[in-house]
Amino acid sequence: MKKLIVNLKENSYPIIIENGLAENIKANIETYLPNFKGKRYFIITNKTVANLYRATLQDFERVVEIEDGEEYKNFKTYKYIITKLLENKIERGDVIIAFGGGVVGDMAGFAAATILRGVDYVQIPTTLLSQVDSSVGGKTGFNHPAGKNLIGAFKQPKLVLIDPKTLDTLDIRQIKTGLGEVLKYSFIEKSTGVKDAGLNNISFSEYLKNLVKTASVAQTQHECRQETLYKNLAAHWEEIIYASVSMKAAVVEKDECEKGLRAILNFGHTFGHSVEKITEYKKYTHGEAVAAGMVMAFTTACKRMLIDREYFNSSVKLIRDYGLISDDMKNFDKEKLYEGMKSDKKVSNNKIKLVLPVRPLEVQLFDDIEEPLIKDSLL
Repeated sequence: MKKLIVNLKENSYPIIIENGLAENIKANIETYLPNFKGKRYFIITNKTVANLYRATLQDFERVVEIEDGEEYKNFKTYKYIITKLLENKIERGDVIIAFGGGVVGDMAGFAAATILRGVDYVQIPTTLLSQVDSSVGGKTGFNHPAGKNLIGAFKQPKLVLIDPKTLDTLDIRQIKTGLGEVLKYSFIEKSTGVKDAGLNNISFSEYLKNLVKTASVAQTQHECRQETLYKNLAAHWEEIIYASVSMKAAVVEKDECEKGLRAILNFGHTFGHSVEKITEYKKYTHGEAVAAGMVMAFTTACKRMLIDREYFNSSVKLIRDYGLISDDMKNFDKEKLYEGMKSDKKVSNNKIKLVLPVRPLEVQLFDDIEEPLIKDSLL
């Protein structure tokens, strides 16, 4: 079991990482939040998770099930959740539980932020993407046809329970989408200020490279390196998740509402969100799009001479070694991709802001990258 605290004064909360937490949700919540005993719980989940955890959900009378998929992260789903909560007479003293992946967490969190002007909520993420990223930090909301996550609010949970065992239910593609965010942390580690991510005094980047090397040595005639890698990752989930959320928490503690430093968590995302948008959120998962976005960010930085070719090559190789870039991730319509980037939340005075690498494991925010250079860096 691993534990850390997100220190935000009155909004502080614990993150618990332990196998088996999802098997008895109510008891585990009340173990870490004793003052929640006797409260009414409203679980928001999706149909896929509900079918996998019917026995767990039997402990709860109020369960709201939504459709599974990024395309359902919209106003229609938000309205459905709010309506169900009101029909079940939710009160300000009640608690919402987000039990699912990133879409469930974002939608449930926004419902908690807005219904009755705010009720408490708990995050229980069940995908790698949500465990290493979206469940921590209090960003909530949903997409609009004009762009990703354009409607939302900051609402910190009271507790995050992470059960790595839930990852056993995921297919390889869902593991890959989480690895997109995992690798992001490895490229921004120094900028987060984290001195020890619990990895025996090596960088997260080196840790991830070592896992690839181990898989390469262990591969057999009948098993490719990536398949071996994905199988071996299961023994390292606690360390990978802890390192990732340690960095996320460190940044959120310094910049809860994204006034400055927190922008570094968007490394690869301005490009990636546009990839998702122009492919209508159907062709690539979020992590795959972010991986492509990081390659484009490294390309921009290399062309701008912010980093050298050696660091560029080693970084892009790590992304490829984890199988996050597919052969069809090229020849995007550059005009559409660039226009999609202009709808990003961070655009100011019509200037696209990009988080770019400047040294190994360090990134900075730029708002002076010219249009021709950006377009020349697109896949």
